[in-house]
Order: sequence, then C-alpha cells, then structure tokens
Amino acid sequence: MSELRGIDVNLIVVLDALLRERSIARAGEVIELSPPAVSGALAKLRKLLDDPLLVRAGRVFELTPRARALEPIVRDAMHEIGRTFDLRPLFDPATSDRRFHIWASDYALATMTSELFRVLKEEAPGTSVEFGSLGAIGPVELLRTDVVVASNGRGIPGKRQSLFSDSFVCIVRADHPRLVKGALTLEDLAELPFAQVTFDAPVRAVSDDALAAAGISPRVAMAVPGFLAVPFMVAGTDMFGLVPARVAELYAASLGLTVATTPLPHSTLVEVVYWHPSKTNDPALRWLVGILRKTAERVEFAGDAASA
Repeated sequence: MSELRGIDVNLIVVLDALLRERSIARAGEVIELSPPAVSGALAKLRKLLDDPLLVRAGRVFELTPRARALEPIVRDAMHEIGRTFDLRPLFDPATSDRRFHIWASDYALATMTSELFRVLKEEAPGTSVEFGSLGAIGPVELLRTDVVVASNGRGIPGKRQSLFSDSFVCIVRADHPRLVKGALTLEDLAELPFAQVTFDAPVRAVSDDALAAAGISPRVAMAVPGFLAVPFMVAGTDMFGLVPARVAELYAASLGLTVATTPLPHSTLVEVVYWHPSKTNDPALRWLVGILRKTAERVEFAGDAASA
C-alpha cells in the first residue's frame, strides 16, 4: 500500500467510494457526503496521485489505468480499516461490559450526561462510556468512535437521528444598565460587546444567523468554541451572549445572570446523533442510539415532568 502512504485516511474512504461507484453523486450517497465535498476530495486525490483517476467518457466516468491499478490496494486498505474497528456480532445490554465511545459537544454533555448514566444503570449496568470532545469530524473520525452527538449545523457526515431541540436565549448580568423591564433592543445588541461562540469553518453558529437576520453585526469582544463558557464570560460584564435555554437555566442563578427578551427572530438548536454508515447493522450501536433517544426524551420533557 505504498501508493497510499502520506494520504489523509479520510481521502482513502472517498477514493474507495469513487472507484466502486465511478460517480461523484453516488459515491457521496454511499459515504454520506455532499457532491461538492466529494469533488473537493477528488481534486486533492488527483493532485496527490498526479492522475485524473476518473475521466469522462460521454455521459459517464471511466477509471484511468492508474485508478484501476489502485482498486485492489484501496480495497485492502479499507479492509484493514474495517478490521481495526471490527464490530461485535452479538450484544446483550444486561450482561455486556462494553465501553462505548461518544464524542459530544459541551452542550450535549452538560444536558445529557447525568440522565444518560441513569438510563445505563437501569438497562446496562455493566457498560461504561468514554467521552471525547469535538473537532473536525469526517468519515474516518466516525469510524474511530461509536457515535457523535452535536448540533445539526456542524456539517458532520454519516447516518443521523435527531435527539432533542432547544431555543436560543439572550443572557446578560441581572443588573445590566441597558435592561429596561427585562428587555434589550436591537440597538442595544448592536452596541453592546458580544460573547461569540465559534466552530470550525465553514460551520456558523445558529445564534450568529439570528443576529444577521436582524441586520446586526455584533461587536465581538470574546470568542469561545462552545456554549458552556459563555455564561462565565458574560457574568459581571456588559457583554451579552446567545446560548441554548438549558445552558441559561444551569448557570443564571449562580452567576447572577438573567434572560433578556429581545426582538431577535426565534432560533432553534437541534441536537443529533451521528454514526458511520458501516456501523448501521451493529446491534450494540442500534441499542446505543435507542438509549440516547430515550435519554433525549427525558431531557426534552424534564420541565413538563417537574411541573406535573
């Protein structure tokens, strides 16, 4: 496999799909990537391998001689990747001691972890979970973990199911001088310093979209890669932040914050569980996705249960 040394393993996954499907669109469907993403990967592969790999012949693509020579090599590479992340054929949650690997956003960890452990204790007391933080997530990263839990705006490939949603709210310190009857105006939001949440490009936070929809280019004073830090940044300052309502509920009282009403359009965060398509038939993964959905239902309706 010397021809593949030095190539990003994510590109090998794309190359395998292209060699099999001989179509950018169909390759994208197989590995759950958009056609532009597959086209971008193909451009990188052509440069790395100094070969066009796929050439148009009428209305279809054909493999170049170099691409045909690579087919068995890439097939072997994918086989080794599959063996490295081999799936267990049987799974009994009541007796399993499996350690699940979940990569999740800070928001997902804060809102789901305690309830998830309660559900696991009830249904699979011998299992355990190792959490990892989010970075750039591609097909190979999905192979390296069981599932990823993050918002639906992250551009993560793979199979997915929605878990729960949350509304964005504006938080400021409770004694903020610009508050009038608990509200901030659009002028206030344009003039006040903003605690911004940023993700890896090209992902844009839903909260930024809400500001843009209102015609506001905020004065960014601080930027962090997750929602949980925002309340601590805002506390004791003149800054405002936009966070999911559950984050505000976690920290508002202890940090002296309040939720301010604003004229911003309503914006929603949807948390999603993602996994690699090759793992769809793994009984343990199917069970884990079901447990995460059960956990999400408890999170989603916790307020209703408390008020009942």
